[in-house]
Amino acid sequence: MLTIVVASSNPVKLHAALNGFQRMFPDQEFRVHGVQVSSGVGCQPMSNAETLQGALNRAKEAQQAQPMADYWVGIEGGVEIEGEELAAFAWVAVESRAGLGKGRTGTFYLPPQVAALVRAGKELGEADDIIFGRTNSKQENGAIGILTGDVIDRVSLYEQAVILALVSFKNPQLYQATRS
Repeated sequence: MLTIVVASSNPVKLHAALNGFQRMFPDQEFRVHGVQVSSGVGCQPMSNAETLQGALNRAKEAQQAQPMADYWVGIEGGVEIEGEELAAFAWVAVESRAGLGKGRTGTFYLPPQVAALVRAGKELGEADDIIFGRTNSKQENGAIGILTGDVIDRVSLYEQAVILALVSFKNPQLYQATRS
């Protein structure tokens, strides 16, 4: 059984990582557990680059915290200002002894009331809770689940990015020249 360490204790991120690995490698058995580590970026990353860096940092920190695992996963949600709008997305970084994979979720735009709170310094999950009268929505369906009526929830949004981050692991012969 292969071990996946996710750089979070958030059940959404743990489920997304496990689901993504199981879908990409259905003949393998995995166990997943989380570890709390620092992202090394702001509590609410405000750019694509900062969000990617947070995911990469989390994967590295998880590897240092739990070096005997097979895979280390960093998932970082972020936003980026695009004119008057605020785009939301997440990056996933997967580390192994064989290399690194990265994937990004789809992007969606936040309602103006939520965006205003995030611009004022609130984390997206906190802003969602305020605007939508929720508690701890980031450990449940998140902004995407609230806004789509759970057609897409936070687990499924992140799961797809985990799958994308695993492309080079699924096809190592095609990525050997670029892997560390």
